[in-house]
Amino acid sequence: MLVDFAADVAATPSQVEAAAAAAERDGYDGFAAAETRHDVFPALALAARATERITLQSAIAVAFARNPMSVAVLANDLQLISAGRFQLGLGSQVQAHIERRFAMPWGRPAARMEEFVRAIRAIWHSWASGDRLAFRGEFYRHTLMSDFFNPGENPYGNPPILIAAVGERMTRVAGRVGDGLLAHPLTSAAYLRERTRPALREARGGELDGFSLGLSAMVVLGADAAARSRAEQAVKGQIAFYASTPAYRPVFELHGWGELADQLNGLSRRQAWAEMTALITDDVLDTFAVGGDVGTNLRERFGGLVDRISLYTPYEVDPALVRAAWS
Repeated sequence: MLVDFAADVAATPSQVEAAAAAAERDGYDGFAAAETRHDVFPALALAARATERITLQSAIAVAFARNPMSVAVLANDLQLISAGRFQLGLGSQVQAHIERRFAMPWGRPAARMEEFVRAIRAIWHSWASGDRLAFRGEFYRHTLMSDFFNPGENPYGNPPILIAAVGERMTRVAGRVGDGLLAHPLTSAAYLRERTRPALREARGGELDGFSLGLSAMVVLGADAAARSRAEQAVKGQIAFYASTPAYRPVFELHGWGELADQLNGLSRRQAWAEMTALITDDVLDTFAVGGDVGTNLRERFGGLVDRISLYTPYEVDPALVRAAWS
């Protein structure tokens, strides 16, 4: 497995830049930045200028808050700035955020994502080949590309497109039109083995050669027992938050915890976060998070299931502990 460093989800663009430079110095294979409080693309542009070797990944950029043309341009520019080290990670987000936070249309997310990616590839093909842009889909139409707006073929090639997926429909979309899949942190080895990988193989005609599967894995780290206890509580809270979203129910359901997911969803409507965290037992924690000798245990749990891995720590942790996990 390749080992990536995932920036803090609340990091500012300048903090992302510094973290990427540090990750390269520390020998990581890649660097991933999320899109939460800041736009991921300018942050990664700064990271590209601060690094020379590691891959740089948007994990994720919210696809449906944008359109295929704007994403095609942004990804092409980042591929240029990084000299071919960019990986375009796209995610759908959920209905409430797309409609109420971004004021954009929602509906049939798997079909929309498939068309979104096909449109990006059609735009890139038009730039490289000079062929007339004539993409006409159900959700997107791109039929105008004059020379004045055409950046031409990217000398580093087009960046790979990675799609975030949990459910089997979106997973099959990733298999059909993506170069890789980004698994959600609320993922177990059993779910990868019994749901994700079979769906990908089906979509790709039985072969996963050349296809990347990445995971940001929840872990429990701490310098002492008290710190590890705080980390456990933070991870339990994050598991409860994720599992309260109906889109992630299939992961809990596989382990016989479907009713728990429903209960968490009901409590989330009242913002009863403490009650939700209290419902996450040690068995649930151990299924979705790794503790102890983190590096060894991650390799044992996910070896052969994913190609790239990073640590997801929803709590303050000494960066030295994160580095030591892989030593």
